[in-house]
Parts: sequence; C-alpha cells; structure tokens
Amino acid sequence: MEIVLSGIRPTGNLHLGNYYGAITSFLKLQEEYKSYFFIADWHSLTTHPTPENIQNSVRTILSEYLACGVDPEKATLYVQSHVPEVLELYLYLNMNAYLGELERVTSFKEKARKQPDNVNAGLLTYPTLMAADILIHRANKVPVGKDQEQNMEMARKFGRRFNTMYHTDLFPEPASFSLAKEGGIKIPGLDGSGKMGKSEGNCIYLYDEPSVIRKKVMKAVTDAGPQTPNSQRPEIIENLFTLMRVVSKPETYAYFDEKWNDCTLRYGDLKKQLAEDIVLATDPIRERIKQFYADTEYLDKVAKMGAEKARESASATLKEVRRIIGFKVY
Repeated sequence: MEIVLSGIRPTGNLHLGNYYGAITSFLKLQEEYKSYFFIADWHSLTTHPTPENIQNSVRTILSEYLACGVDPEKATLYVQSHVPEVLELYLYLNMNAYLGELERVTSFKEKARKQPDNVNAGLLTYPTLMAADILIHRANKVPVGKDQEQNMEMARKFGRRFNTMYHTDLFPEPASFSLAKEGGIKIPGLDGSGKMGKSEGNCIYLYDEPSVIRKKVMKAVTDAGPQTPNSQRPEIIENLFTLMRVVSKPETYAYFDEKWNDCTLRYGDLKKQLAEDIVLATDPIRERIKQFYADTEYLDKVAKMGAEKARESASATLKEVRRIIGFKVY
C-alpha cells in the first residue's frame, strides 16, 4: 500500500483554510492510504517558542485534528518530537547537504529577510528536517501546496543522493500531489487577497467563538459595490462569495449572486449572512475541540499510540540506514 505523509507546524489554531483545504483531504486519504499525519513541533524551534507555547500548541493541534475527524485508528497521528529516529536521519542527511544549495532555498531567504536577528542553523536546514520526516517512513506521496514544492524537490534530491552514494534503492522518490485533487479547496482570506493563512493575519480559526467570527467577517475588505448588471466580481468580493459557496446553502449563494447581478447587493447583508453560516458550519467542530482539549488522558493515549506506530516504521528505516552506512544496528 502506498504511504502518505503530511505535517503541520503547531504555531496556532487551525483555520478554515486548513480545514477545507488539508483536513478534508486527510479524511479521504486515511481511508485509501497508509497515512501518517504529524505535528511538527521540532520545526517550530526556528522561531524560539517557549516551552509553554510548544506544549499548549501541540495539545491544541492534536485536539483540532481529532475534532475535524482524523481517526487515530485509521491513520498514524503523532507528534514529531516523539519519534527520535527522525533526528538521527536528519543528521545523516545534513552530512551530505551542501551550504550553497540550502542557502538558495526560497523559503530560507524569505525567513532570513523577515527575521534577520534569528537566522539560525535550524532555519537553514529546514528542508533537511522536512526530508527526514518524509524519508523516515519512505513515503510515496506528500500532499503539499505550491509554497512547499521547492522543499519537496530537496527531499527528493537528498533521497536520490543517499541512494547514489551508497548504491541502494532504499528511499523512493516522494511525489507531491495536490490537495485539490483529493477534495481540498483553496479558501481565501478576509483581507481581499491570496489564501487564508496565519502569517497573513486574515484567518477565521475553527476555535473562534461566534462573536469573534462575526466581528472578523464584518471587517472583511469590500469595495463600492456593483455598478453595472452582471459584471465580473473583483477578487476582494469574489473571495466572500467563495467562502459563501463553501459554508452556505446553495439557495443562499444564489440569492446573493442574483443581488450582485442586478446591482442591489448590500455588503452588510452579505457579511451578516456569511458570518452566521460560518458560525453554523464551525459550531460542531468548535464544541468537539473543547471536549478533546479538556480530556488530557485521551490526548495522551492518542499521542502514545501514534508514537508507537510511527516509531515502528521509523525504526525499520533507520536500521537499514545504519546498516547501509556502516554503523552498528541496534
């Protein structure tokens, strides 16, 4: 069976973009593939979080994964730092990763520009750790967005380099595949441009209370309104209709689409309706998040079970790696 792996950094709550993009795809993937979904807490160290932030964020993301429907009986759901084998593979890959190629990675250059006082080695070798996450399970497929494609190519390069250096075929080349093909939807942000993302500050989080959702939606960027019948909607308005297409009833979308086309649309009415539909769509998830978050014993059980399953896979790979390189196999 083909192996699929995907991870998310614990840097805040999941938002609508995560849910309708990645998570809904994960629900399909866990039924069709041997799936590994992990919380990438080691990756978060590039921004120097506090111990309290790491622990709380991991607990939050784990609760949200479960609340969204990821089933720990069907998929391996684990915390990255609970699988130490990843770090040993990370070491071996770093020994054959070169400074020039790491410095040319676009995400490194962007992060270095944004945080010039914290250009650490972990930031530079982020692609190597990502490669270790993937190769440790010998994953065949990794669902990623376009912003991670260069890092995926680095993972393929490091796997090929190991295979070539040691005359082996241990690591398969992990293929990127689109979340959209697995049912994922690109959710726009509320600022009128691009996709919804934590760093852009344009998110509606699954954990947001109804009052917070209403306030955020009412502040969404709009324009002067339709000026001619049946005109094309600008991106900032089309974004709101995209959100409505996802969370609202078809007849609701059709009603406001007609209002746009006959130039009688009032954005205040659109936003109020959209806010209520988002509240309704996220309410059951929000309640489940609270329930899981409060059940520390169950979260610990899920994390332990995931670590055991992930380490079984990781240990098998690492034993082969140590044997191939020439180290003692434990």
